[in-house]
Amino acid sequence: MEVRQGTGGDEAGLFAADLYRMYTKYAAKKGWTIEPMAISTNEAGGVKEVIFSVKGKDACKRLKFESGVHRVQRVPTTEAQGRIHTSTATVAILIEPEEVDLVIGPQDLRIDTYRSSGPGGQHMQKTDSAVRITHLPTGVAVACQDERSQLKNKNKAMRILRAKLLDAKREAESKKLSQERKSQIGTGDRSEKIRTYNFPDRRVTDHRINFTTHRLESVFEGEFDEISDALIKASQEAG
Repeated sequence: MEVRQGTGGDEAGLFAADLYRMYTKYAAKKGWTIEPMAISTNEAGGVKEVIFSVKGKDACKRLKFESGVHRVQRVPTTEAQGRIHTSTATVAILIEPEEVDLVIGPQDLRIDTYRSSGPGGQHMQKTDSAVRITHLPTGVAVACQDERSQLKNKNKAMRILRAKLLDAKREAESKKLSQERKSQIGTGDRSEKIRTYNFPDRRVTDHRINFTTHRLESVFEGEFDEISDALIKASQEAG
């Protein structure tokens, strides 16, 4: 999964961090395994981008409808006048392909190493442990610097790159499908606004299926089954 801050400055980064915590809490309740892959934070304590893998029973079934734009309406902690701000974050679900699903030739890759930035102690500065991999035919680039080992960063970067390339391939294929065959749940398009989290009304609304719950605090604590059950049911009914 990939969560990125959208429009709204620092508040969007804080919202992205909230979504990341929500998904990790949900995963913990489900007994799924979460593995952080790459994270970029901002000075306000929010998240510019975080990529993490989720493994476990029904994880894909329950999370696959999360792709799209998530919108929050709340009063930011930095807002002195008490005005409600609207910010967004985008979520992408990337399915990790098997080796046979996606063959990448070494000639298609450019691998650059560099010194990691940010916290991590002196050991981070002594070696070029950070890795950036660029897929030359598509221009897709992925960077990883969270691990101390260059090899571990390279392996994580390759996993993210493979998932992103498969996602792009599937997106291109889905655009070829006729409009009638697209699910009512939505296309999974990154630009599609799928859900609003309204703090003053304690309301979470999924716009694709007109589903609303007033258990906003519980949702952010990982009580997410109510929403995912509704999405799965709507998908099955849509055929």
